[in-house]
Amino acid sequence: MRVTIADVAREAGVSKTTVSRVINTKGEVDRSTAARVREVIAQLGYVPSSGAVGLARGSSRTVGMLVPSLTWPWMGELLQGVVDTVEAADYGLLLFTCNRGAESVQRFTSQVSARAFDGLVVVEPENTLGHLTELHRDGLPIVLIDDRGHHPEFPSVVTTNHEGGASAARHLRAAGRSRPLVLTGPQHFGCVRDRLDGFRSVLPTELVVEGDFTERGGRLAVEELLARGVAFDSVFAHNDISAAGVLRALRAAGRRVPDDIPMAEHTEPPLTTVRQPTRRMGETAARMLLSHLGGTPVPDRPAVLPTELVVRHSAP
Repeated sequence: MRVTIADVAREAGVSKTTVSRVINTKGEVDRSTAARVREVIAQLGYVPSSGAVGLARGSSRTVGMLVPSLTWPWMGELLQGVVDTVEAADYGLLLFTCNRGAESVQRFTSQVSARAFDGLVVVEPENTLGHLTELHRDGLPIVLIDDRGHHPEFPSVVTTNHEGGASAARHLRAAGRSRPLVLTGPQHFGCVRDRLDGFRSVLPTELVVEGDFTERGGRLAVEELLARGVAFDSVFAHNDISAAGVLRALRAAGRRVPDDIPMAEHTEPPLTTVRQPTRRMGETAARMLLSHLGGTPVPDRPAVLPTELVVRHSAP
């Protein structure tokens, strides 16, 4: 049977409150009494629950992470960055997804109410920013990864989307391309607007199609343009999954084209990409949150990480 705090108290001849104070180093306990309690703990092999210790200390030593879905292609790298940083600080991680919409959000909210974690790292699911802002105002520390141009009142980690778009345009311009197709993501995302503005600042184009960040969306968009006889000599797709769809459609039509996830280097031909430092984004967000939990004020501005143009062998 599991040893309880009552067993320790009885064996040491003290109250359960005294045992709790010794375990949590909270409140004054006579040195000899504390030593006796620790000796009994060692003899009985008592292991206090992390939840009970966290409640007594006012901290669960657990970080929450809320994401839309684990199926996003770059989510694994991002999550690994958070996990590495959190575990190195001897914290646990609770992961929440919004795969079930309102039901998932309600379950997540119940964990907030139960104080199951001390702070939250977020990749913003659709239509949750207002709720997250309320939680932050109520005292929950939050760090957002990629603020989507919403610029919330809590800290965030972003990348240089404008420069990423510009670097892609410079690459195409240097290759002699003058009529590019830009396949964006949903226009209400700030990162999408920034990438498009950056691209157009270097290589102006009116041939812009709004996509949905899916492989199917990228493939269908290009198939439709080719069927209509729309001329373009290059493609800048706003994420790697849609870029794979573009590449598939172009290959089927006997043409080739050059955004970055691990799959990019394994396509045929390998995709020239604008790489986001996804693991560093996770690490930076987790460090920012842990630092705040340790008493450091959060920065007034987002932490901005640079993108990188990775040129491979796909023909623009």
